[in-house]
Amino acid sequence: MAATGSEKQAATAFYVSTPIYYVNDAPHLGHAYTTVAGDVLTRWHRQRGEKVWYLTGTDEHGQKIMRTAEANDVTPQAWCDKLVEEAWKPLWEHLNIANDDFIRTTEKRHTDRVQEFVQDLYDKGEIYKGGYEGPYCVGCEEYKLPGDLIEDEAGVKLCPIHKKPVEILKEENYFFKLSEYGPKLLEFYAANPGFIQPESARNEIVNFVKQGLQDLSISRSTFDWGVPVPWDDKHVIYVWIDALLNYATAVGYGANQEKFDGTFPANVHLIGKDILRFHSVIWPAMLMAQGLPLPGKVVANGWLMVGGEKMSKSNLTGIKPQDLTSHFGVDAYRWYFLRAIAYGSDGSFSWEDFTARYTSELANDYGNLASRLAAMVGKYFGGALPAATASGDAEKAVQEGLAKAVATADLKIGEELDFQGGILAVFDFVKQVNGYITEQEPWKVAKDTSDEGQARLATILYTAAEALRGVAVLLNAVMPDTSQKLWESLGAEESLGALAGQHVQDAGTWGLLPAGATVTKGAVLFPRLEEKP
Repeated sequence: MAATGSEKQAATAFYVSTPIYYVNDAPHLGHAYTTVAGDVLTRWHRQRGEKVWYLTGTDEHGQKIMRTAEANDVTPQAWCDKLVEEAWKPLWEHLNIANDDFIRTTEKRHTDRVQEFVQDLYDKGEIYKGGYEGPYCVGCEEYKLPGDLIEDEAGVKLCPIHKKPVEILKEENYFFKLSEYGPKLLEFYAANPGFIQPESARNEIVNFVKQGLQDLSISRSTFDWGVPVPWDDKHVIYVWIDALLNYATAVGYGANQEKFDGTFPANVHLIGKDILRFHSVIWPAMLMAQGLPLPGKVVANGWLMVGGEKMSKSNLTGIKPQDLTSHFGVDAYRWYFLRAIAYGSDGSFSWEDFTARYTSELANDYGNLASRLAAMVGKYFGGALPAATASGDAEKAVQEGLAKAVATADLKIGEELDFQGGILAVFDFVKQVNGYITEQEPWKVAKDTSDEGQARLATILYTAAEALRGVAVLLNAVMPDTSQKLWESLGAEESLGALAGQHVQDAGTWGLLPAGATVTKGAVLFPRLEEKP
């Protein structure tokens, strides 16, 4: 039985990958959704104190890229260079994506290893020469099964994803013996039920493989924008075979064995559900054929919908992330999609929903709590955090609430990839702390100038500050800039050290923020929104 990424030793990196994205146009919200999810996941594991490797990149070969470049009257390489350097990399930097590597499939470190991998399979007898004729979607870069197609009103066969007519292609190809791997894949799925997530995706793939697999065309001979087949330069390697291998080539396959052994395979592949078959059928079969371990999990996120349509470049619903970050801010953007949509399910976006959640949860609940706390410590104690000396049941409830939020968020985000569940656990705790402040009424307690009254006031404010210390740690993976501002406002940077060095699993340990820490009221974490542009 093939090994998986979930069986890697603790000394190896927690390796997360995104799809590598086609560069036929600039990135939209759908691309950013998956990439932000991967960033939050890897930041979370880094903050557990783990070694982490986060990979993203671009897919730059194939007929779709070639045609796009021709339409813009430039070479394919020039087109890819322009898009990567002017659109893709700048967006990931803008969204605070902390990827460890960015792989481009036109890089020599990749193309050389792709040729070696395919040559090995050919030498093993896993690849043979043949011919194929069938419907092909250039947008998907995939031959379609007749049963997958839909028809328009005129009876024209369309790709179900791109809603565009397929092309009937006939060409000489080389084929990978994918059909022989059906039983092995089914055995692997049965032994590793968590390999494909969510459950609906797993069921889809199991049923698909049970129907029987066809051998896979792994070359194209009607155009030349791709990696040449090493034993036959009249062919280029099929773009998906080329692309899938990035997860191995980027971490040293065939070039740096020590790095490869310490990283590969990925613990988690994050993908869109429209490319599920490539990642959960073809990629595992290729790895089996080469005797390499399989990923720990292939997790398919749903589609972002606008007006009932999947968000994409081809149907013109591809909203730019910058359209939202310029209005709501980068941290709120990172938070919103993972909080509003259950990862793995389709979800709809609207300005109205984003505005309502921003105002209610970020500005009113979270931001206002931080501002009130800093203002009261400044007003009543000159900005020096007082010690808690009069704790009771109300404070114990807050302490227990933080411990519960830490345990739930660590499980949901770190293990189950339930980003929504983890974020909600933290914001439920924020609501609890707000309720605690409302019930304890420190502004009234402050009027009691007796030692007992002042001790009670100090305890209330310390409890709120220590609760926010835990919240800053828990939300650092999701909203790093805001968490850093809060961390500094609480005086934690000076007293406890860098926020990145605080382990999430220890965030519920009560009493870490020392009395005497300097609490300052900085800029408002989440300013009130102007009218929507």
